[in-house]
Amino acid sequence: MSFESKEQADSYWKENLSIMLKLLAVWFAVSYGCGILFIDELNEITFMGFKLGFWFAQQGSMYVFIALIFIYVKQMNTLDKKYNVEE
Repeated sequence: MSFESKEQADSYWKENLSIMLKLLAVWFAVSYGCGILFIDELNEITFMGFKLGFWFAQQGSMYVFIALIFIYVKQMNTLDKKYNVEE
């Protein structure tokens, strides 16, 4: 990875950290919020025969995590192209 200047490298890593923090916030909200904090409210809803709070605690958070991985890859590819550091 070769940057044209230190400012460009700093800007790249700042945007990279911003992407990671946003995705980690979504992951935390889904896994902790839906699986623990709001479980009583979510359990009033049925999804595929299961209470929604239980489903998020057991399955949903994993599906969201996998989706976040693909979102991260796409956003990082876009960021790499923006700074001309793609492989």
